Amino acid sequence: MENWWVMLPDSAAAAAVAGRLCREGMRSVPHASGRPWLVGRWEARQEVSAQAGEARVVVLGRSTARAETLRRRIERVRRPAEAERAVAGLPGSFHLLASVAGRVWARGTASAARRVFTTRVAGVPVAADRADVLAALSGADPDPEMLALRLLHPPVTSTVHADRTYWRNVHAVPAHQALVWERDGRPGPAARWWSPPEPHLSLPEAAAAVRIALTDAVGTCTAGGGTVSADLSGGLDSTSLCFLAARGAEHLVTVHWEGQDPDNDDAVWAARARAALPSATHLVLTGEESPDWFAGVGRLRLPSEEPCVWVRDFAKQSDLLRRVAGHGSRLHLSGGGGDELFTPFPSYLQDLAATQPLRAWSRLRRQRHQWRADRLAVVRGVLRRTSYRQWLRDAAGHVARTPPSGFTGMLGWQPEPRAPSWATPEAVASMSEALRTAAADSPEPLAPQRSVHCALQQVREGGNTVRVLNQTLTGPPMALPYTDDAVVTAALSVRPLEAVRPGTFKPLLSAALTGLVPAPVLTRPSKGAYDADFYHALRRHRGQLLALTEDSLLARAGLIDAERLRRALHFHAAPAELDPLPYTVGCEVWLRSLQDDGPGCAPHLLPEGAR
Repeated sequence: MENWWVMLPDSAAAAAVAGRLCREGMRSVPHASGRPWLVGRWEARQEVSAQAGEARVVVLGRSTARAETLRRRIERVRRPAEAERAVAGLPGSFHLLASVAGRVWARGTASAARRVFTTRVAGVPVAADRADVLAALSGADPDPEMLALRLLHPPVTSTVHADRTYWRNVHAVPAHQALVWERDGRPGPAARWWSPPEPHLSLPEAAAAVRIALTDAVGTCTAGGGTVSADLSGGLDSTSLCFLAARGAEHLVTVHWEGQDPDNDDAVWAARARAALPSATHLVLTGEESPDWFAGVGRLRLPSEEPCVWVRDFAKQSDLLRRVAGHGSRLHLSGGGGDELFTPFPSYLQDLAATQPLRAWSRLRRQRHQWRADRLAVVRGVLRRTSYRQWLRDAAGHVARTPPSGFTGMLGWQPEPRAPSWATPEAVASMSEALRTAAADSPEPLAPQRSVHCALQQVREGGNTVRVLNQTLTGPPMALPYTDDAVVTAALSVRPLEAVRPGTFKPLLSAALTGLVPAPVLTRPSKGAYDADFYHALRRHRGQLLALTEDSLLARAGLIDAERLRRALHFHAAPAELDPLPYTVGCEVWLRSLQDDGPGCAPHLLPEGAR
């Protein structure tokens, strides 16, 4: 998808940079001075803007913002940060961009579903919502160290070096911070616009907040009228979104694709949900009607700003969007982010043990039996309370170890990352050094509580992934309402001890949607597994995966041993051994795409000196 914007400071020097952007079909918004401020391509319905005196505010994205309301709210704005008043309480997922007497404020979302990047072009500070746009403007090359980090599983790039991108000298603004420029482009003081909530609410209180936030989030998806579509996997997260969307959409199209495992009961629950949504159009795709994971991956080229882990799903998602577009869908809803928000991570027990050890021990006994974990290992893990800085140091020394398993592997600030078995010693050394460098900077965790930090890290990985997918997929854009900031804030405000009830599946989400989603749907106690689909796809498309190891660009860069990767691609490999595979494949596809096409936005730029 071709949407992007570039932001420029209110200075004469910025005009030369603006001149390098193609003019045909471009949109632009000036500073109060008349100099170029925002230039790019975006859909008109994605923009709501207002001005009052020397203040300009633009909301870009999915929201219910109204220009007149924004105008009234910015009448008294005198400083860029005060622009946040204009969107206080506004649901959705959007960039907030403000120019106040030439001073600039720009921020994305706390979930990283929308981001802000910056670099310098001919000495002029420039910002954008895509890192590859800035790479094309500045002539930046890929960053090998960040590629090495991307090979790790589980991923860490949303927290470790969150201010870096996959391009040298192109920087990311951390999701919870805003970019601030003085009038001449000098950076202003660091500004935090969002902070995680204190997990202090009871289950009923948090459920009420989630109910409002999630209903409003889905409302921003249906508010534009027309047809919208949604995944209907049968899982609680996506199924709930279908019922909420059906309340506001003119017409709803749902999609369910059947898995390969006959014991996967997603199909049963999806059928029950379809029966309760008789006015919707329902698409049910068998395994033969929908592409497998990894289909076409050997020839895949994705002009995205960074490697995309969902290369595994690209053919399937492309097919899905093509089908719903044929039914008139203008926006597709997915349930991504629900697991991370409504299934508190076991690390909440470490936080609880510091304040309520008896309650922690009581809950620990139940959890230990549920996970069939060794008692001594669990006790040691729960009582080990290292700082985030020390966790990073430990992780740096453990990247080449066997992945931790079970309950104990989910304790700590986040699951410790591991290098794939096919990573070279040089790549492992680079990974370790990057983690040590991050630790040396005495970083703050995303939240004081381990479980909240871990949830936010997972939410940001998901938000960032769908952002990159929307840059590459053809068809209606995808929306993940569970990653909307208001939903994230509401879900993380619950006391974890109340959000985890042995024998009950996602009690917070169920409580929040009682009365909006049929009770039988909310009582589902399980989640479908798709290991069979993975191995089925591996058997059918192993040849395409092996083709990526031939003359591998990752191997040329010294990051992987292609022969070891080929040996790992067999049908009897343990899941833990192949968990890192999508990250490696994503990096290889990305490098090949750059080799073939150059940075994704280069076609939108004029040659330097052309006017």
